[in-house]
Amino acid sequence: MVEALFTEGRIYDVILVVLALEGGFLWGRWRLTGHGPPPSRLLPFLLSGAALVAAFRAGSLDAPWPWIAAFLACAFAAHAMELRDRLRVQT
Repeated sequence: MVEALFTEGRIYDVILVVLALEGGFLWGRWRLTGHGPPPSRLLPFLLSGAALVAAFRAGSLDAPWPWIAAFLACAFAAHAMELRDRLRVQT
């Protein structure tokens, strides 16, 4: 069973579900208590991770290279947005 997670690429689906649950938990916590990152800072963080995982999944399934490149470009753009926001907060 565990071997199939890796050989069939399903481990990436598990990671994406965990990322979605993490995002839902952090958003709910912020909404209820006001603690934690607001959704405007949370979304680029989660999107960059999800796009990177999607690129790995596409690569493991021998997807055409433009799909992998598109996922990586999306991950880079989201990461750059997150980095820009972090640098703004510190200055």
